[in-house]
Amino acid sequence: MKIYLDGKLVDQSEAKVSVFDHGFLYGDGAFEGIRSYNNLVFKLKEHLDRLYETAHTMMIDIPLTKQQLSKAVIDTLKANKIKDGYIRLIVTRGVGDLGLDPTKCKGRPSVIIITDKITLYPKELYNKGMEIITVPTMRNNPEALNPMLKSLNYLNNIFAKIEANNSGVSEAIMLDHQGYVAECTGDNIFIFKNKMLSTPSQGRLKGITRDVVLGMAKKIKTPTQECLITRHEVYTAEECFLTGTAAEIIPVVKVDGRIIGTGKPGAFTKKIMKLFHEATNKDGVGY
Repeated sequence: MKIYLDGKLVDQSEAKVSVFDHGFLYGDGAFEGIRSYNNLVFKLKEHLDRLYETAHTMMIDIPLTKQQLSKAVIDTLKANKIKDGYIRLIVTRGVGDLGLDPTKCKGRPSVIIITDKITLYPKELYNKGMEIITVPTMRNNPEALNPMLKSLNYLNNIFAKIEANNSGVSEAIMLDHQGYVAECTGDNIFIFKNKMLSTPSQGRLKGITRDVVLGMAKKIKTPTQECLITRHEVYTAEECFLTGTAAEIIPVVKVDGRIIGTGKPGAFTKKIMKLFHEATNKDGVGY
């Protein structure tokens, strides 16, 4: 496997960063997870836009233009002969010292691109739906560490994932600091009821797949709303599903022991899944 590391494609065994890199020491950096389907990188522009927005807020100056970074992603996919894959794009603040002070990172930020395969959930869960729970770990308060930032510091999500794993489920709902549904440990969440598609408006990442689903719902003339959502509203929904770059779209049929709808993936969820897979095979940056 070839890894893009600061302007060069190197063998996986040679892809190394300094132990003084702030990304390693403090999670001081940003990343994107991107998918390619049939030699098409899906929503590459949107992913790069989000990466640069995160880096801007973190005051990290990415040493490549968006066009240069786009080319680097394509070159890495080509080097690894990947047709359908997962791309992990990482930007760290770079090498500093053992202190917190980011101004001590005197060199250029480091840019890393890994292209590989990914399977987040077993195929059977996409067919029959998954069970999830609500966990005690809350999503970060936006005034402490804004969930909109896709930073390398994912400890908040990892704590919630541990709680999910300990309860025997693959994914979990995280509430925001006000007790409303925010998102899951790695996915956005949607509910469908009375012909209305709803998704949380706060306490969550601005998901790329989330935005794709909202756009597809608009095209098929399904009303949508971004709003405050309680667990009660999730429990009493007709359908529920999760979205994410790695997860794609996956149905949820039970939450906190409550069966959602009929207990099987609903017709609207199946339709959105079909539309999404159709889009991924025709929409993207080709290589």
